[in-house]
Amino acid sequence: MRDNRLRRTVTRAELADAATELLDAGFRLALAAAHDDGADGLRVVYLFLAGRPDRRTELELPLADDASVPSLAHLSFPAGRFEREMMDLFGITPVGHPQPRRLVRHAHWPDDWHPMRHDAGPAPDFSTTGRFPFLTVDGHGVYEIPVGPVHAGLIEPGHFRFSVVGESVLKLKARLWFVHRGVERLFEGKPVTETTALAERISGDTSAGHALAHCLAVEDALGVDVPDDVHRMRALVIELERLYNHATDLGALANDVGFALANAHAQHVRERLLRINARVTGHRLLRGAIHPGGAVLQAFPDPVELRGLADDVAEIAELTLKNSVIYDRFSDTASLHVEDARALGCLGYVARASGMATDARLDHPTITLPVREVAATAGDVLARYTVRRDEFAASVQLACDLIEDLGGATQFAAALPDAGRGCSGVGVVEGWRGTIVHRVELNAGGAITRSKIVDPSWFNWPALPVAMADTIVPDFPLANKSFNLSYAGNDL
Repeated sequence: MRDNRLRRTVTRAELADAATELLDAGFRLALAAAHDDGADGLRVVYLFLAGRPDRRTELELPLADDASVPSLAHLSFPAGRFEREMMDLFGITPVGHPQPRRLVRHAHWPDDWHPMRHDAGPAPDFSTTGRFPFLTVDGHGVYEIPVGPVHAGLIEPGHFRFSVVGESVLKLKARLWFVHRGVERLFEGKPVTETTALAERISGDTSAGHALAHCLAVEDALGVDVPDDVHRMRALVIELERLYNHATDLGALANDVGFALANAHAQHVRERLLRINARVTGHRLLRGAIHPGGAVLQAFPDPVELRGLADDVAEIAELTLKNSVIYDRFSDTASLHVEDARALGCLGYVARASGMATDARLDHPTITLPVREVAATAGDVLARYTVRRDEFAASVQLACDLIEDLGGATQFAAALPDAGRGCSGVGVVEGWRGTIVHRVELNAGGAITRSKIVDPSWFNWPALPVAMADTIVPDFPLANKSFNLSYAGNDL
């Protein structure tokens, strides 16, 4: 492994102590991936990350014939969710888990069917194994409001259950995984030269981010180092993805409180950015620009045009926040305190709006970039709005710097070596929502045997119900949009 990366094989008895040591040293659990190695049995890999400087440690736990792991839920909230996912998809029991209920599998999934096991076979007929165990809140005047999974707008399915008194929210519970597609299984058996297009479709609005994380993981596994200009080209594409998504959300947040004029202007900015994307990469969603071993651009954005769009977004934000009604609706609404954000492992603008310093461009850089950090402390809708407003301006400046540094270089492709033996690699990218992590394992022929994918929405979804405490039901659309989490990126 490279100098900043360590791998340890641990036993069940050693796992908790090893994880505690890493967490106490400032690492976070970035993923936990179960593996079905066939005749060699099951195995779990825990990836811990720490930044500034970039450090990565993997704990590998062979399970042999016993499909169980000691739960780390008492050490890390994300660990408990990863364990529930492994329980559903691989049939691995987390011993000592405080809430070992289903996470991914819905009631129509049979109890004994675990689709990521090699011997799982085709999906069986749907069955009924009981209702999802939502916590019921009792008391005088308490009632429930179910919302979804089918919604009125063009959004993906998710079920939200509010326990309320009047309009005051006592508890919100989210139920996801209605769009579970078995994406990780789709990678298995495919050569690395044919998998980028699948990575681009994990979450449509993060095509470039997931493509880059996947390619970095493949390159890490194969020991491929690409030139700095390739990293700059890729960074430019990621910033373009950040721009059009932030502009869209700034308008949508204004629209959710009735300021349709700001949304109309923001949608105009979004369309101009999508046309820039098409000129730069040939695709409005930036697909096809990033591939293992290289990158290819068709043109560079015009820095003058980008700076003009930054001025437009700054004006849209100023008009929005100068409206006292809108400002009051944003301020102190759906606050996520830094202690909660840290305990939940939040990432991206959700974490930064609550005062956490987290950015993979600085924590896990491929090259040194002049990234201007943006942060807030209140953790409310207003903070999440202003962080994205300021990130738009910072991202435009970074994109212009990258264009100047590149000086005309538009494509590069390195030949990928043969794997030669089984190998693994990790890719870490700061997507527009936050840190994306991919981990791949390859066989000697260069085909993927396991791909584990973690979108930042995996870490941020549990924070939405926490932020909804002490709010009212009409705050939910606004709070939900201020988080703007991916269903597809979470559900996989």
